[in-house]
Amino acid sequence: MALTQRLELKQGQSLVMTPQLQQAIKLLQLSNLELADYVETEVEKNLLLERDDQNAEPEYGRDEAPVADATDSAPLDQALVKEDFGTTADLDAGHDDLYTDETRVEKQVNNATDAPASDWSRLGPGGSEGDEDFESRLTAETTLKSHLESQVAIAALLPHQRFIAEVLIEAVDESGYLRVDLQEVAERLGATREDVEGTLAILQGFDPPGVFARDLVECLALQLKERDRLDPAMKTMLTRLDLVAKRDTAALCALCELDASDIGDMIAEIRTLNPKPGLVYGSEPVQPVVPDVYVREGADGSWHVELNSDTLPRVLVNARYYADVNRTARSREDKVYLTDCLNNANWLVKSLDQRARTIVKVASEIVRQQDAFLTHGVRHLRPLNLRLIADAIGMHESTVSRVTSNKYMATPRGVFELKYFFTSAIQAMNGGEAHSAESVRDRIRELIAKEDNDVLSDDRIVTILGKEGIDIARRTVAKYREALRIPSSVERRRLRQLETADAG
Repeated sequence: MALTQRLELKQGQSLVMTPQLQQAIKLLQLSNLELADYVETEVEKNLLLERDDQNAEPEYGRDEAPVADATDSAPLDQALVKEDFGTTADLDAGHDDLYTDETRVEKQVNNATDAPASDWSRLGPGGSEGDEDFESRLTAETTLKSHLESQVAIAALLPHQRFIAEVLIEAVDESGYLRVDLQEVAERLGATREDVEGTLAILQGFDPPGVFARDLVECLALQLKERDRLDPAMKTMLTRLDLVAKRDTAALCALCELDASDIGDMIAEIRTLNPKPGLVYGSEPVQPVVPDVYVREGADGSWHVELNSDTLPRVLVNARYYADVNRTARSREDKVYLTDCLNNANWLVKSLDQRARTIVKVASEIVRQQDAFLTHGVRHLRPLNLRLIADAIGMHESTVSRVTSNKYMATPRGVFELKYFFTSAIQAMNGGEAHSAESVRDRIRELIAKEDNDVLSDDRIVTILGKEGIDIARRTVAKYREALRIPSSVERRRLRQLETADAG
């Protein structure tokens, strides 16, 4: 067949990811903290956006209504982010869904400006500016870095060693470990490796014991050296911490050439050490988990799903400012810029509103599917996947996946990530209803927790679960047990024997 050139006209449809659609997709998968930061950035960039802070003083144009084509610019009404399972109210009635199908998938911002402090606020109790940080110094938490630097000031270090010490302190992580190569430090500072190692040897004698270690073995060795317990047998044991973790007394006796009682004392000594000595000092505060959705039980036994309004950034479009600036704008570029700002502001407000509605819709369907879990506990957690939720609410799986990422639900049984409720299915025997993998893991945990001197092997657990109608393989039980960080039956039996010997 000869090859020829020809022109053809074809008509088809393709997905065009507009910037607005990309923004809607991005907002959908952000956590509440990330969303607050994102909205804060948008407010700074867009001159027509402003925070809806009810506690702040009214700003320019706050009392004006939104522009005519920005009907979605009002804050999200609380009545629209609740669902009562005693009714069949449709949350999306009369509202366009940005995430209806695959082609369209995809904290309360009250960062008010602090009032300027008066001149008197900079004076201490005695009226002296030199005391302005006195109270803050008293209440400031001591950090590991400041604690080490205070010891450098009184250590007998040469001038060049002090400089090396400052560099090494900067390389210590929050756990107290030194995360830098000594040869690299020597080359960077123009010093010899011997100088760096000599300085490190002095720093390793600082408080807390074990600081400036380069690995776990060295950290434990430094602490034992501080206690004068680092004998040759202990050094040998530290080389096989894997045997110590398993409490393999027989292998350790052969390795250290000691009897079982001495090995037991040495293991007990190691267990009293701190593998992360730096954590006893201050570090960055841990951010608590803030739920995005609350689930409460009603008086009639139904479940009420409500969006946490404290996590919703509230923004408004400043209509008066837009009207005033647009009236005075003369060039075409200025008018185009204002129009873009207005469109972006309206779309952001609408996207935030639709994001809230979509989260409530997905969370409501999850609660419907997992009603037994909320009522009776984890044993009644049903197998669930994204497709089941997507089909029930008329959305695409990718939308449900984005909604459930980094979102948390507060229930009477605790705070759970939305993805917690999606578990694989374990087939039941005789064609019964499938079991959730999470409920099976909980049953395995309970069986092992209740065992006495009779330690259950993985095969026996399979037999017990089979009698309960759960069809599961031994390797699956072993996988779930390891995920729960439960030792094997051999290790558990050895631990019980050691505990019995210690008690005797």
